[in-house]
Amino acid sequence: MPFLVSDTSVIIDLDRGDLLDAAFGLDDKLVVPDLLFARELDAELGDRLRSLGIGIESLDADEVSCATRLGRIERRLSVADTFAFALAHGRQWTLLTGDGVLRTIAEAEGVAVHGVLWIIDHIEKAGLCDAPTLHAGLTKTASHPRCRLPKREIDLRLKRYSGT
Repeated sequence: MPFLVSDTSVIIDLDRGDLLDAAFGLDDKLVVPDLLFARELDAELGDRLRSLGIGIESLDADEVSCATRLGRIERRLSVADTFAFALAHGRQWTLLTGDGVLRTIAEAEGVAVHGVLWIIDHIEKAGLCDAPTLHAGLTKTASHPRCRLPKREIDLRLKRYSGT
């Protein structure tokens, strides 16, 4: 079973689009670092995420050192983001992020990295949601004022889901 280490933004985008349950239906195991879960997810989504089966992973000493080094080098990243990177890097798992800086660093370090649209594509391929549900979910996610997803990629998927 592949492991996908998610940052907060991917989980929030999936939740905004009512696609979080479908994401947990994938064969991949969604995990987050314990620090990220405690600081950014537990208060609002913790019970739901636990019931869906999220993995909450503690970093080992080498991974904590990696996160600390990265935080010193790249001040634009949150501590939670550095922990997500270190977990994915240290265990050779795929990183899911909506953060451009984190994505660039992961790519430079050879860490497989994807975003929420990649997850939505996998939900579609697995047949976990029909086209109208995907259209509604992506529309809802994209309409949020904090959405940073690429408009062109959103439009391509919305066209596909609407059959036009």
